[in-house]
Amino acid sequence: MAEVSNELIFEVLKQVQQRLDRVDHKVDEIKSELIALPGHQISMLQAFQNVYGILGRSDARLDHIERRLELTDAPTP
Repeated sequence: MAEVSNELIFEVLKQVQQRLDRVDHKVDEIKSELIALPGHQISMLQAFQNVYGILGRSDARLDHIERRLELTDAPTP
């Protein structure tokens, strides 16, 4: 059986420490991405609200045009 020396243990511990440093770095990256997600979600919700607002206005304009051209059966307000 091979003898375990302090140098061998030290080398293994250095490798473990390097791997842990890489893991810490990756965890920090993931945390940063997770922190950014709510901001992205808010931006997307605002964009959807803008789209719905534009569609609502377009729908109202289309109804107005149909009434003016008498293309609808809906009563005129």
